[in-house]
Amino acid sequence: MFNYTNKLIQGWKEEVSPRLSPLLSLIWIGGFAIAAFCVWGFFQIEERVFSEQTTELDTAILKAIYEHHTPLLNQIMTGITFLGNGSTLIYISCLVGIILLVSRKFASAFTLIIVTSGGIGLNLWLKNIFGRVRPALWERIVDATNYSFPSGHAMVSLVVYGFIGYLLIANFRSWSSVILFLTTLLILAIGFSRLYLGVHWPTDIIAGYAAGLVWLISCILSLEILQFLLGRKNQQAVSN
Repeated sequence: MFNYTNKLIQGWKEEVSPRLSPLLSLIWIGGFAIAAFCVWGFFQIEERVFSEQTTELDTAILKAIYEHHTPLLNQIMTGITFLGNGSTLIYISCLVGIILLVSRKFASAFTLIIVTSGGIGLNLWLKNIFGRVRPALWERIVDATNYSFPSGHAMVSLVVYGFIGYLLIANFRSWSSVILFLTTLLILAIGFSRLYLGVHWPTDIIAGYAAGLVWLISCILSLEILQFLLGRKNQQAVSN
């Protein structure tokens, strides 16, 4: 095992240029560190939620938000939460996937399929494991029937819009700050809309973001590795 690991490390040093290796290593190590922190944060939240340590704070936050309800905000938040619906995210993923396939970016298109389907499946699995009941503090203006923890809107919107934002930044680097800001704003707005509409506890949203970020980072790192290996294979084919 030790010899095999040494061979992998030596192969990495020989194949990757000296300038590229530190950059990729920094990105991957940073990504894994963030993912590990999110996993830790998720289970910290889960422990406090199901020992009922957060109930009072969750309830107080929702009641404070409810005091600012207006008919106009009701319509706005209903529209924002629509952008985080599972069906909406699937349609958007299909549209972006078609664009990627037409552009012959097959690795990105394949990863987008994994990102979306895996994110939805993982969220449903977590909901069924924890089985947290949704808040019922006032009459809801939108339907929500399944379990509450973690929030599917928060988790899957972060995964899908986050990955699309990553692809946009990779292709339009001069607009990276604007893309990052708008993507983050959209994801946060979707999460807040679930609180405004009273269908999630605040801890559901935070846990959804934590779980979604783990999945998003895993998929992005996988795509980076896949693209690197494909690029190296193409270079070898050209040189031969």
